Amino acid sequence: MKSSDVVANAFAMPLTSPSYPKGPYKFVNREFLTITYRTDMEALRRVVPEPLEIPEPLVKYEFIRMPDSTGFGDYTESGQVIPVTLDGVAGGYVHSMFLNDDAPIAGGREIWGFPKKLADPALRVEKDTLVGTLDVGSVRVATGTMGYKHRELDHDKVLKGFEAPNFMLKIIPHVDCTPRICELVRYYTLDVTLKGAWEGPAGLELHQHALAPVSDLPVLEVVSAVHLMTDLTLGLGEVVHDYLQPKG
Repeated sequence: MKSSDVVANAFAMPLTSPSYPKGPYKFVNREFLTITYRTDMEALRRVVPEPLEIPEPLVKYEFIRMPDSTGFGDYTESGQVIPVTLDGVAGGYVHSMFLNDDAPIAGGREIWGFPKKLADPALRVEKDTLVGTLDVGSVRVATGTMGYKHRELDHDKVLKGFEAPNFMLKIIPHVDCTPRICELVRYYTLDVTLKGAWEGPAGLELHQHALAPVSDLPVLEVVSAVHLMTDLTLGLGEVVHDYLQPKG
């Protein structure tokens, strides 16, 4: 294989059989259970990188069911998003993500810098309750519950929330384990079709795990919970801050 062929075909690994196709990545019937809770501000300050700012001590714990996504297939995800601001614009910092499918783990880490790790999340309806769980091996790490479709939400207000940017810390190591890429990346959710939106009473339990430390942001008070059904496109990212460039 010529060097020019390597460059022409190098968008993902392995070179001759990439773990995922090129985007855009579209999702059909993407379902969210998002529980917003109050936590400890000092704990947030330990994990949210500059130049992001934390307006109040809140965390959004998500369980996301994705039965139909281009290239990534059928999988489920769970993790924490922290409400932040950058230059006065409100958005969300993706702090942790756990999922059960190799393609979106590889693609998410390599393209955007999503903090994805392998685990076993689930989202299902049990009689009158929407139930989200996260297991790492045999250990239960998170359990979220919400009353099923108790009150319908205003669709225009929910769609407005999807317009906010999301941020993550993309880290790609060099061959000597020093950082080759260390960037703050921003992306947007695009082409959102909202098929349903509800709120209801909710509960959230987080348990200690050495390699899935979601409980390091403890639940002090559950603030709200929403259940959404959507179609959407995951937009590609842009670099908004390069930590390896000397400050001018």
